[in-house]
Amino acid sequence: MQLGFYFDQTRCTGCYTCVVACKDWHDVPAGPASWRRVETIERGKYPNPFVAFLATSCYHCADPACVTACPTGAITKRQEDGIVLVAPELCLGKDSCGLCLEACPYRAPQFGAEANAKVQMCDLCLDRWAEGKPPICVAGCPMRALDAGPIEELKAKYGQVQSAEGFTYAPNIRPSVVFKPKSAQ
Repeated sequence: MQLGFYFDQTRCTGCYTCVVACKDWHDVPAGPASWRRVETIERGKYPNPFVAFLATSCYHCADPACVTACPTGAITKRQEDGIVLVAPELCLGKDSCGLCLEACPYRAPQFGAEANAKVQMCDLCLDRWAEGKPPICVAGCPMRALDAGPIEELKAKYGQVQSAEGFTYAPNIRPSVVFKPKSAQ
């Protein structure tokens, strides 16, 4: 089984509730590290502007580039559910290494502002999964733009679309995400 995310780009209003809920739940301090991020995509001009939002995090890829890039084994992938996990105590730090960040096209590995910060990133709220609850970003989204679960179930429920405005699917690592993209019209 491979767990993953669903994101409905047509519902997201860019409110950042998912970002705040994640930082709060995981006690991520204020600063550059954010396990979930919201990007704004703007195109066009009057009278035809286009704005979309893209909520991103670790996509718990089928073949995560961060895992193979890490020289110490600080980033691993669980076989039973595909969740990518970090062991910060094994990390060499951003100043000394940073190879995981360079390898990930989605900027999932995150680092705090402190000197030689250790890697951190989304763990799909492993503690909440253990209790049968969805990730805090999913539970906190007021627009219900996020969902999570086994990727095959998400595909059956929401479709097979693996691209969206601002997102490019990387077939070599196979991110575990499906979308309902917003289209410019």
